[in-house]
Amino acid sequence: MEEMEEELKCPVCGSFYREPIILPCSHNLCQACARNILVQTPESESPQSRRASGSGVSDYDYLDLDKMSLYSEADSGYGSYGGFASAPTTPCQKSPNGVRVFPPAMPPPPTHLSPALAPVPRNSCITCPQCHRSLILDDRGLRGFPKNRVLEGVIDRYQQSKAAALKCQLCEKAPKEATVMCEQCDVFYCDPCRLRCHPPRGPLAKHRLVPPAQGRVSRRLSPRKVSTCTDHELENHSMYCVQCKMPVCYQCLEEGKHSSHEVKALGAMWKLHKSQLSQALNGLSDRAKEAKEFLVQLRTMVQQIQENSVEFEACLVAQCDALIDALNRRKAQLLARVNKEHEHKLKVVRDQISHCTVKLRQTTGLMEYCLEVIKENDPSGFLQISDALIRRVHLTEDQWGKGTLTPRMTTDFDLSLDNSPLLQSIHQLDFVQVKASSPVPATPILQLEECCTHNNSATLSWKQPPLSTVAADGYILELDDGSGGQFREVYVGKETMCTVDGLHFNSTYNARVKAFNKTGVSPYSKTLVLQTSEVAWFAFDPGSAHSDIIFSNDNLTVTCSSYDDRVVLGKTGFSKGVHYWELTIDRYDNHPDPAFGVARIDVMKDMMLGKDDKAWAMYVDNNRSWFMHNNSHTNRTEGGITKGATIGVLLDLNRKTLTFFVNNEQQGPIAFENVEGLFFPAVSLNRNVQVTLHTGLPVPDFYSSRASIA
Repeated sequence: MEEMEEELKCPVCGSFYREPIILPCSHNLCQACARNILVQTPESESPQSRRASGSGVSDYDYLDLDKMSLYSEADSGYGSYGGFASAPTTPCQKSPNGVRVFPPAMPPPPTHLSPALAPVPRNSCITCPQCHRSLILDDRGLRGFPKNRVLEGVIDRYQQSKAAALKCQLCEKAPKEATVMCEQCDVFYCDPCRLRCHPPRGPLAKHRLVPPAQGRVSRRLSPRKVSTCTDHELENHSMYCVQCKMPVCYQCLEEGKHSSHEVKALGAMWKLHKSQLSQALNGLSDRAKEAKEFLVQLRTMVQQIQENSVEFEACLVAQCDALIDALNRRKAQLLARVNKEHEHKLKVVRDQISHCTVKLRQTTGLMEYCLEVIKENDPSGFLQISDALIRRVHLTEDQWGKGTLTPRMTTDFDLSLDNSPLLQSIHQLDFVQVKASSPVPATPILQLEECCTHNNSATLSWKQPPLSTVAADGYILELDDGSGGQFREVYVGKETMCTVDGLHFNSTYNARVKAFNKTGVSPYSKTLVLQTSEVAWFAFDPGSAHSDIIFSNDNLTVTCSSYDDRVVLGKTGFSKGVHYWELTIDRYDNHPDPAFGVARIDVMKDMMLGKDDKAWAMYVDNNRSWFMHNNSHTNRTEGGITKGATIGVLLDLNRKTLTFFVNNEQQGPIAFENVEGLFFPAVSLNRNVQVTLHTGLPVPDFYSSRASIA
């Protein structure tokens, strides 16, 4: 509870808040302190003149602080309200909490009214001492700000908990310790005062006397005064405006101030914001727990540094004593170097302990304050401060996540004594200082949600563990051969994502990754199993095609702008498995002879497919077909093509064969055998032909049954 005290003190007077009010920026001020720091503004800056001129639409007009230059941390203690046309320079002072505040421009007139009722000078301006945002008050003055009853309740409970013993409230001189409390009178009595002022007879006989501690608890749990609307003081808050983020009464709604706003029930929003604050506190609580564990780690490091220092000094002394007397003159210098390193390490760690302790104390104080606020039973008062508290909790949590829980120093002494020089070189004996070699990186984590396969390509993504403090210089990705064989490196670099192309279809691959730096290599990640597609989906490849090829239909349909034959390849290559695709003849004019088949990636693109040794094809006209490879024509077969015909290509790399089909019938014998390597689907055509590619097709049934028999 003591660490929460900073949250309960006014930034102006430095004392516990008295009658706190809530500024539009969500910060709090004592009502008396707010009056003390008011500044009167020129008539031209008043809310009335702003509304009359149409330059203002809000009761609280924030001034542009970037243009105002209210003050500078390095100035001489003076600031000015540059937003006013003729405002004089106003000296500023520091509150007991060290926050700069602005005193009134002129002494307030004497008044016998209470601070809450005393009139506010016309055209007054107030600057928040915490965020330094300024606003001009309207005709209601300070009465236009809601009172923070939740904060009052938390302060009352805090002050009561700080009291060592409950004292009698009726003792005339030194109050004695109270022995009972009357629940009806709400008064603590010692025994003499109880007998004198609260005799157990008459109407007082029905009063219930309880022990002081129980009475204090019942007083805490007693319902507090319900806060009223700032615009309609006789009305209680009943609803909550989501846009304005403020409780409102039914009269506010009737007047139409929130007619176009989303308005919800006060109780529902109370519960919702309590739930949000509780959830935010869970995250902050985790950070505080990590900070406590981190402090234990740092204190352990201090002990380890002490122990390592003693051990290192002993080793150094033993080495020096083993040498001749000349070593003694050098030994003192070497010990001084070690002690300096020792002190440096201790200073760095102790400074970090001090810094982390302060942050943890502030975080714990905010947590305890928020927990006390959650206990409050006043929905209206809670909702007035809940948004600001939720933002503070999230901001504090984010501040813990920026490397603050990482040690700035290691416990090891990175010095190595070279005792090999000869006796005559002893005066040159010195430490061979080695840079602190960082440990190897942590094991990378494969991000399963981002790893996938498409056709015969695999995309893998990985990352370093969230709490890893050792940087990785790069990563090594390894895959096996798709058949359970040995792993091989497929990528080495700094990126954390890699796509591997050219894998086998319908195959299962195992993938793993490891990180490395100058020190060494991390362990492997967990092995990820990847399954490539059973059948291939692909289109024609504009990047590798001849420039005369014309593409359409998402690169599935091709023709040519030349009368000469031009070659176009598919985007996907095959090196394993059984693959089948078809091409339909969309246009067939003047009886050309297009060619269909497979080719290497470096096939000639300006001649008929099959005329060089990089392609295996069947070319066909309207009457017959031939197989061709390396300009060798074989197996003339009757039966040609017309518009609407279908050409099928079956590449069986398991049996190393290539077979062709025309209109679902095998065209001739097996065209080519003993085909091995990486093959791409290929077509050659001229301007008289247009074909459309169909992929992702199963192997024809008759071929599957024949292959199973074989």
